[in-house]
Amino acid sequence: MPDASAAPPAEQTPEIKPWYWAASAAALAAMAVAIWLDRPWLLNFVHVMAGVLWTGTDLLMGFVVGPALRSAPFEARRAVSIRVTTRTILLLPTLAIITGTTGWSHAKQLGFLDAAWPAYGWVAAALVLAAILTVQGLCILLPSNIRVYRELRKPTPDPEKIARVMRFYLHVIAIQGLTQVAMIVVMARFVTGL
Repeated sequence: MPDASAAPPAEQTPEIKPWYWAASAAALAAMAVAIWLDRPWLLNFVHVMAGVLWTGTDLLMGFVVGPALRSAPFEARRAVSIRVTTRTILLLPTLAIITGTTGWSHAKQLGFLDAAWPAYGWVAAALVLAAILTVQGLCILLPSNIRVYRELRKPTPDPEKIARVMRFYLHVIAIQGLTQVAMIVVMARFVTGL
């Protein structure tokens, strides 16, 4: 049986590719253009697409990939985790920023921020859920992702440290997935009218 602490070959420890940074910058630029043009359809499209990608990724990670990895051997978890992490470490924060920013801009554009009570309750729910998702994503999940990524890149990663961080990470991402489902309920109300 191979030694779990042995350093993997270079091709097994992928890095964050420069084009990931370029894609993230391009997505943020597209968001800025959509906000600047102030076209309801375009702003809605960017908001919905980023939200669908963010929500879908969160749900897939929290309820499919995470549970599947729990029972895998360390080397398999390491191989999958480092590949997933290199792809999501920029993707998820970018999608979170785009979804929240375009959502706020679109809500302002459509006059939802000026809605009277009780309709404003739905707006408040969306704002609270968006704040929870953003804080979880940028302040908890991203730093956890970075810690795991850095540990996995070491020649002799500490499996216990990774397991501890990943257990916490998977619990938070499951909570985030449920929060995303609550946000879908709120967004469905927006679509059908406040």
